[in-house]
Amino acid sequence: MVHELRAAGCVFAEDEARLLVSAARSPAELAAMVERRAAGLPLEHVLGWAEFHGQRFTVDAGVFVPRRRTEFLVDRAASLARPGAVVVDLCCGSGALGAALVAALGRAELHAADIDPVAVRCARRNVAAAGGRVYAGDLYDPLPAELRGRVDVLLANVPYVPTGEIGLLPPEARIHEARVALDGGADGLDVVRRVTARAARWLAPGGHLLFETSDRQTPSALDVVAGDGLVPRVAVCDELDATVVIGTRPGTDRRDHPVNGE
Repeated sequence: MVHELRAAGCVFAEDEARLLVSAARSPAELAAMVERRAAGLPLEHVLGWAEFHGQRFTVDAGVFVPRRRTEFLVDRAASLARPGAVVVDLCCGSGALGAALVAALGRAELHAADIDPVAVRCARRNVAAAGGRVYAGDLYDPLPAELRGRVDVLLANVPYVPTGEIGLLPPEARIHEARVALDGGADGLDVVRRVTARAARWLAPGGHLLFETSDRQTPSALDVVAGDGLVPRVAVCDELDATVVIGTRPGTDRRDHPVNGE
């Protein structure tokens, strides 16, 4: 089994073999799982789950697999939020980011949305376990109107690969993950622009938008955030090769300042 996986290009063949053995319920199922992995299916799709931020989340075939570097985005969000925060996870994919943030905070009001119906079905299982709700639709469109001006943390795991570079991605992503979760348009920032354009209407005063981008896209992304009325900054984790842009709505949330003894 290890030889077959290694021959297929699996760098961590021994580790993958152990995971497959632990997940298979019969020798026949194990053989089928090894065959699917050797054919190039992402390990997480074969297993049916991905490990992210210390937890396991369901990941169905075709759904974007949460990357380890994105744990840095969750960490940044957790450092900016407080228990009970209103959290929205846009382009949620499996819903792992929002659910992981709720776990880090202890409690939160979680809402998530994705345009891909396959991702929405998958996310509903992960987000329901975190006490949240998932909506099907394009970015903010399906969110409840009463969330406008109340969102403390807006996570947007937007696609940011330029269209012309999709062909350079590893086959696991290029072939087996939804194109809508990868393709960010000509310069990779098309969806970022659509998110930031409406973010200030949904964020509470002092609320934060967080999204990933590449190092070379960062200057343009910061300009986009500032142009849409948010205060921009960037956080970088060299260990994970992660770059997170943060946009904060100006103002102070009155909930941070009790009035009349409240």
